[in-house]
Amino acid sequence: MNMTYRRLGLSIVVLGLGLTAFASAPRSLRLTTLPSASPLVALRFVFDAGSQDDPAGKEGIAALTAAMIAEGGSQDLTYEQILEKFYPMAAALSGDCRKEQTTFAGLVHKDNLAEYTKIVTAMITHPRFDPQDFERLRSESVDYVSKTLRGASDEELGKTFLQTILYEKHPYGHPDRGTVKALKALSLDDVKSFHRRYYTLGNLHIGAAGGIEEAYFDKLKQSFSTLSPTPTQPTALPKPTPRPAGLTASIIAKPAASTAISLGFPINVTRADDDFYLLAVANSYLGEHRTFNGKLMQDLRGKRGLNYGDYSYIEDFIQDGQGAFPAPNNPRRQQAFTIWIRPVPHDKAAFALKAALWELDRLVENGISPQDFETTRSFLANYSNLWVQTLPRRLGYAMDGSFYGRADVVTELAKRLPTMTVDQVNAAVRRHLNTKAISVSIVTKDAQGLANKLKSGEPTPLIYDTEGTPETILSEDKIIAKFPLKGFTATIVPVESVFEE
Repeated sequence: MNMTYRRLGLSIVVLGLGLTAFASAPRSLRLTTLPSASPLVALRFVFDAGSQDDPAGKEGIAALTAAMIAEGGSQDLTYEQILEKFYPMAAALSGDCRKEQTTFAGLVHKDNLAEYTKIVTAMITHPRFDPQDFERLRSESVDYVSKTLRGASDEELGKTFLQTILYEKHPYGHPDRGTVKALKALSLDDVKSFHRRYYTLGNLHIGAAGGIEEAYFDKLKQSFSTLSPTPTQPTALPKPTPRPAGLTASIIAKPAASTAISLGFPINVTRADDDFYLLAVANSYLGEHRTFNGKLMQDLRGKRGLNYGDYSYIEDFIQDGQGAFPAPNNPRRQQAFTIWIRPVPHDKAAFALKAALWELDRLVENGISPQDFETTRSFLANYSNLWVQTLPRRLGYAMDGSFYGRADVVTELAKRLPTMTVDQVNAAVRRHLNTKAISVSIVTKDAQGLANKLKSGEPTPLIYDTEGTPETILSEDKIIAKFPLKGFTATIVPVESVFEE
């Protein structure tokens, strides 16, 4: 039984059996519950505040505020004292700042629920804001952007830089963790001000799943009563700056061991739109993350051994931990279609880029065949169930559904897939995907050399390290090697300047 209550500003979603709307909840409180017989309780405290709300010149303040809450203690307890209390509970509190929302999440046995809730709500409502914690966490953010992102992970560097290209001069247009210059200029007073403005009851959406009782929510409501009831207005999002026709490349020059490639373009589709679920089938056919269901994975890795993996996405994708599934609580009002080509040897980079564009071009021009549609639809109907196999993930997806005014994405797919047709999917592909204006972010060693090779228009054949490649693949290789990169332009970007300001 699924029930949604929206009246007088109150939004309470109850999934499962045994709970109804709580009349005592404040009018501005949003609450999603998934009661069950589990001895564990998953909690999520989601605030409508994210990196999109960073003021100009203070990029990173939203993420740093989240870190000060999740890793900085409360007014009564230092962070070290909190960790000592969490240890016997086998509990923790994570904090994740995305573009639109910041989520604090934890999982605890119901026997420890009261004590755990007391601690974490104090961390959120009355953070310690210790100057030493501030200096430590700000330094960690600077190091992440300047050393980890720029230096240690070419894949993440390319993907994150692509986002700044697609959303240039836009609230989405900087890394969630901020820029080096802005982070170094932030003060503890900036953090306190951001907390006062955005951490309000009106911005809060609480989620609870597992072994919970109705009486718990009265106490939970009281724990947040000191927060301002007033919500903040969502940051206005302009349309992304139109991308120039053709293939526009930004090539980051870095002494990398291999070449990482990310490409894409904004699309006007989110989970709130019916077309999203049609595109989900097309995307699963093209490049489901870390599966061999997708053509990109089959053809670039499976047939040619170019790299570890090749995937596509119709919404921002953040991998949940070490698994293969998308992390929940990352909703966005604007999305982009992207392709991620994991690092390839430098001499095979030009071919790999053309191969990905060729696969996308075939999808847009030819669509999915009826047989491939049936296979993909069946795969997605089963595979998507794995996205919600844990209590915290089910809760997170249910809360995301509330953001979009829908059921969770797995429920929506289960409802829509049986009646979907191949013609509907192919029509959605033609409406929203294109090969006419694409941005690409490349991280490579010889940036100018690669730019010259791609701009020349000359074939870029794939040279195999071993013999015995089937003739059918070699015939395709000749086509891919000559695939035209229409309107190609390139800008060389020194890695030292990326995310600096």
